[in-house]
This record gives sequence, C-alpha cells and structure tokens, in this order.
Amino acid sequence: MSLPVLSLKKNTDRRLKRGHLWIYSNEVDIAKTPLKTFTAGDQVLIQADNGKALGVAVVNPAGLICARLISRDPSQTLGKSLLKHRINQALALRECCFEQPYYRLIYGDSDGLPGLVVDRFGDVLVVQIASAGMERVRDEVVSALVDVLAPTGVLLDNGHGARAMEGLPAYQEVAYGEVPGTVELVENNTRFQFEAGQGQKTGWFYDHRDNRARLQDWCKGRRVLDVFSYLGGWGLAAANAGASEVVCVDASAAALDGVERNAELNGVAERVSTIQGKALDVLKTLIAQGETFDVVVLDPPAFIKRRKDQKSGEAAYRHINELAIRLLGRDGLLVSASCSMHLERETLVDIVRGAGRHLDRQVQILAQGGQGADHPVHPAIPETDYLKAVFARVFLA
Repeated sequence: MSLPVLSLKKNTDRRLKRGHLWIYSNEVDIAKTPLKTFTAGDQVLIQADNGKALGVAVVNPAGLICARLISRDPSQTLGKSLLKHRINQALALRECCFEQPYYRLIYGDSDGLPGLVVDRFGDVLVVQIASAGMERVRDEVVSALVDVLAPTGVLLDNGHGARAMEGLPAYQEVAYGEVPGTVELVENNTRFQFEAGQGQKTGWFYDHRDNRARLQDWCKGRRVLDVFSYLGGWGLAAANAGASEVVCVDASAAALDGVERNAELNGVAERVSTIQGKALDVLKTLIAQGETFDVVVLDPPAFIKRRKDQKSGEAAYRHINELAIRLLGRDGLLVSASCSMHLERETLVDIVRGAGRHLDRQVQILAQGGQGADHPVHPAIPETDYLKAVFARVFLA
C-alpha cells in the first residue's frame, strides 16, 4: 500500500525517537503536507524534516493530537495481519499474569493499538473503538479477535463520548456470535454479573483488581463502607474476605440492584446493604447519625477530567476525604483512590495527609497501588499511568 506522507518540522521527531507515539498538530510541516488534505482515519507515512521515514500513523487532522504511530516499520500498515500480531502479544502478557480469562485484553496505546479497548469476560469480548483509524478497520478488528480467541460473542459498545472528538457516531452492535444478556466475570475469588451493554464503560472496571485484592487482606471481621460502589467491586471483595458488614453507596439504583444480585451470587447477602444517593449527601447523613466504620473506600469518578478542572477537582478530593475520615473509627483504614490522570500520585497522598491533619488525626501510609498488569503503562506516555490508590491508617495520636 502506497501511503500519503505527513512531514514533521525540524527536530519535532525527538519525542518519537524517545518512544512516544503521538504527533501534535503544531509539529507538522503544513507547508509541505497541509493537514486539511487528510481525512480522519487516513493512514500516513510519517517523515522527519530530512525525509527519513519514521513509521506509519493514523491521522485525525482536526485534533490537537493529529496522528498516532501504529508501527515504526514504514511497510507495516494497520490491517488484519498487524492486528493479529498485536492481539497475540497482548494475550501472551495476560495469560502470563492471570489464571482465568477475565481481564482487559487490549489497552490502547500501551498495546500498540491506539483507539482500541477490549475487555474479556471469558468467552465474551466487549470492544470499544475511540479513533477514526480503528473504526475504519473495525471488521478486521473483529475478525482478528475471532481468529485469536475464538469467542462466542463480540459486542461493539461504542456509545462513549470519546468518539465525538473523532467525528464518529455512537452505536452498539453484536459484531460476532451471540452475547448473552448477562455477562459474568471472576475477580479475586468473587463472582460478578452485569447486563451486557449497560452500565459504565465496558460494564466493569478491571483496573483496580490488585488494589481490591490488597483490601481483602485487611478487612476480615471489619465494618466496611464502599463509596461510589458501582456493582460492588470493592465491597463484595471485602465481604468475601470476611468483612463483618459492608455498606455500598452509589447514586445509581441500577448499580445497587447489581450489588444486591452479586451479593446473593456470592452468598454474602446477609452482610451487605446498600444506600442510594449522592456520595457527599450520604456521607454527611452517616456522620450526623453517628455511624463509624473500620474501613472506608473512596473510588470516585474522575474529578479532574481536564487541566482547567485542577483546582476545583483537588478541592473535591480534599472534601470527600475529610468526610470519609470523620466516619472512621479510632484506628481505621482509608482507601483513597483516583482515576484522574491529571492528579499526581504525590498530590493524592498530600490530600490524604492534609485531610487527616485538618481533623487532628495522624495518618500512616501503609501501601500505594496503581493499575494492574492488564493496564500496562507505556513509559513514554504518562497518560497511560492514571490510576492510584492510597491505603492509609488514620488514628488519634
């Protein structure tokens, strides 16, 4: 395939040489290769200002990130052959790290497939496509997944907002086989079910798997509050590990229905209860009622989605961590998590420290966690390293 050329300005290839995969619009020599001549999803040959070929990329001419490298081999384009190769590479990592087939199989740039996310739930795959380039080869994506994994069903769950930035329509479609109405997974010896195509993201959040496993070591015989519980990933893992009582809080009635079904599924329903409502309101009510917990887990949605949200987002994290600490008993454990890429790990630690001192409590950091091995970090792309969790003992000095 003969590809059109996208030329870079002098010295703007340095990041690519260091391992990065993104090309910004201000790095393109638009005198030689105007961006307006390309269509979103086109594959292009990236050239340095001296004419040296740097690899193949897919283009989004309207974006700040106007191209993403998919191969450093100028002859290797995005098609079924490359897709199968990258899927096999990703599968080898997951099979090395996980005994059961429940994990994020493809994590975008980190697995060399920008704009593609695939979560595996046994024989069912849920696929999300976020780039025009990957949308162009969606049939090849599905075919490659079928060849490598032989699933019984593949669901394209493309109703997420990221597609709008690439000018892509939202849709949901069973692209192969049959996808059951209820999908099941196993994580940390705990079973979960969710409705296919419903709920958040692909239906599940695998990224906190290791952190939820760590929680299981510390919750036996303890009273646990799981805030922003969704389907009970933290709370039911705690109940399965012997927590004496678990209270799950979420604004979504549908999510809490899922908590109750999953509690029954794991035989812990008698120790699990739910409260529907906004997290801040529920926490304030519990404080007013004089409730206390041995463990409080905060796993909120991203409070800082963009740089301009930094100040207000950090204030929101401080406020909710203070409320959580007020609900802890004399020697309690706070698990404070953040999926905000723009919140530095050190800043979250400092927020927990500051919340403790504001309430005249001492804080000890017992452990810190990030995303699991099925969300590998690309060392040149800090945006792929987004998840953090702080495990803190909070006590009166």
